[in-house]
Amino acid sequence: MTGAVPGPTRLLSRLRAAPVAVDDLRRACDEVLPRLAAPGLRLAVVTERGTGPVLVVEEAERGLRVPLADLAEDLSDAGAGTGHDGLVAALTAWVLSRPVPDAVASAAGVAVLQWTDRRRVAVGWRVVVPRGGVAVPWTPSPRADRRVVERARAGAVVRATALEGVLRLEGPVALWSAARHPALSTAALAAPARLLDRLRAAGVGRADPGDLHVVVTPDSPLACAGAAVAARLAGETGEACVRLPWTGLPRLRWL
Repeated sequence: MTGAVPGPTRLLSRLRAAPVAVDDLRRACDEVLPRLAAPGLRLAVVTERGTGPVLVVEEAERGLRVPLADLAEDLSDAGAGTGHDGLVAALTAWVLSRPVPDAVASAAGVAVLQWTDRRRVAVGWRVVVPRGGVAVPWTPSPRADRRVVERARAGAVVRATALEGVLRLEGPVALWSAARHPALSTAALAAPARLLDRLRAAGVGRADPGDLHVVVTPDSPLACAGAAVAARLAGETGEACVRLPWTGLPRLRWL
């Protein structure tokens, strides 16, 4: 006796995550929001006529007001599911990804390499703020003038050059990872001479800038190797990356 093969609709319904219930999300808010409280940050659930409960996230000039019904739908689409722990983790990540205020970027931003667009074929410098193990990119607010942007970028470069990291050798490839925040690993390229000294001290070939290349995947450890090895590494990796000649690093632009 053979069982019937489920049709496409039944199969998709099995694979699709159960929707997040607004009541479950409200309970998750009661747990998550107090834990993420910080000076200058307002996190609250308020009730508004016609929309029901609304999550309010306000910090300096940045503000979000999202009906829990809409957020529940977004989290469902992202596959958060209905399990309490998974929902708490998804809500935490959502709050941590909130927009970065200009003053926070100026005080705590770090310069890293990020994708220039969704095609993920080129990278450029961007100011990010580390939150909970992720690097949240800063987009200047409409009120931020050129001086604000330049000040934030300058401070981000200084903090990038001060980051400590761990250098690990895997054959002819050197992997550099930021010690406390791996998502900030590409910050090391803000001070290429310093990283080059570390590579030479570790005996990475001749660490000749004319031959050395870096394989960059934003938010991941940085790979350094000779041109031929780097080309092979970039071709074999299963994730999006860009291969850059060491001598081309000064030409990277700000996003």
